[in-house]
Amino acid sequence: METKPPLPPFTLETARAKVQAAEDAWNTRDPERVALAYTPDSQWRNRAEFFSGRDNIKAFLRRKWDKELDYRLKKELWSFTDNRISVRFEYEWHDDSGQWYRAHGNEQWEFAENGLMQRREASINDVPITEADRKFRWERKG
Repeated sequence: METKPPLPPFTLETARAKVQAAEDAWNTRDPERVALAYTPDSQWRNRAEFFSGRDNIKAFLRRKWDKELDYRLKKELWSFTDNRISVRFEYEWHDDSGQWYRAHGNEQWEFAENGLMQRREASINDVPITEADRKFRWERKG
């Protein structure tokens, strides 16, 4: 059986580690790597899209990062319980015309016993910004 430590039930330390691991993975912009954190039948809501399964997660992430260029993400633990974590996040990206955006959002995560995420609910709003207003300027990870 696949496992993805840390495993639930979460403590403050392990919830923070889970959030950091997710931030690190998403900043690679590698759909194959990111999808490994989710159960094969993981249920997703991202904005107004609803889908399930790793193949659909990978397809979604490919579309996302084809559009959201130079993506850089910061996640922050908001709260947690035994097998659930709530996260607040911001990320910046630009489109193919050079317009920059900062996305503000919240995610609710539910984990299976093996530490893979079985459900992800994300609400996200994009705000246009100028290049000079960017906060996240580190080199690409991964």
